Amino acid sequence: MTPRICILYTGGTFGMKPSAAGYAPDGGLEAALATTLPAAGKDGMPAWDLVEYDRLIDSAEAQPADWHTIAADIAARYADYDGFVVIHGTDTMAYTASALSFALQGLRKPVIVTGSQIPLCEPRNDARNNLTSALLIAARYPVPEVGLFFHDRLLRGNRATKVASADFAAFDSPNHAALARVGINIDINAAAVLPMPRAEHFQVVEPGMQEVAVLRLYPGLSSARLQHLLAPPLAGLVLQTYGAGNGPVAMPGFLDALAAASARGTVIVNLTQCQRGGVDQAKYATGSALAGAGVVGGGDLTVEAAVTKLHHLISCGLEPDAVRRQMPLPLCGECSEPA
Repeated sequence: MTPRICILYTGGTFGMKPSAAGYAPDGGLEAALATTLPAAGKDGMPAWDLVEYDRLIDSAEAQPADWHTIAADIAARYADYDGFVVIHGTDTMAYTASALSFALQGLRKPVIVTGSQIPLCEPRNDARNNLTSALLIAARYPVPEVGLFFHDRLLRGNRATKVASADFAAFDSPNHAALARVGINIDINAAAVLPMPRAEHFQVVEPGMQEVAVLRLYPGLSSARLQHLLAPPLAGLVLQTYGAGNGPVAMPGFLDALAAASARGTVIVNLTQCQRGGVDQAKYATGSALAGAGVVGGGDLTVEAAVTKLHHLISCGLEPDAVRRQMPLPLCGECSEPA
């Protein structure tokens, strides 16, 4: 039987058309794909149905509510399809892929997020190959997780990050091997793929009103600026520190601001600014000082995974201490096991 895949078209460069103001989201993608994609059953191509969203957006406009909508739509159709492909803009694609991984834990079918750097309407584009490969993988290979496919590589969605704005190889996974590489053949890296779970345990929860912020440390940052950012009602902060998780702890007021926010219930997660490696707050005295102020080490989480994981755990109704305990632990392959 020919596998059937559900394609969710949310917007992004993939289906954009030129306008007086530049490329803009446009509808009518089903007709374009019908004349572009190989026929179902040809060379392993699946049958597919397209769900085109009423609100097609540039992914720079994406919000947590959009992550929830996509996850809920997949959950509602889950029993009817062999896999799912989400067409999405590249700017926040890694955020959406990460958010879907937390909402759809225990997946037993592939969910692959993809898009393009050049729209399908252009004679030279990367849209057709990205979608075709994503469909083939979703239909033919046991990859039970949320993946991000781009430029001949399938990455774990919650390990991916955008690294280039003008290259076809726009995404990388610095701290985890690719799940698959596509050349003449499709080669699945079985050792890198999550094991098949016994059952799904989806947590598709409505996003709350909480605010999560990101602050990248830099020389000259004042304690007053930090204190202002941490003011209520901030629920979570991803603090991008130097190296293995270090910050200017000798600066007057710096640790006090972090400790006061932690005591109020703000969850502060320490991530490294480095692309590769992670945070080890026990390695240096400065990292230990941050831990003493209530800051939790985020290991090798990406910023995208940390932000969406904070949103997810808080939306699940967990208390701050419970969120702090969960942040360094892998729920769906988003980070390495703590040492």
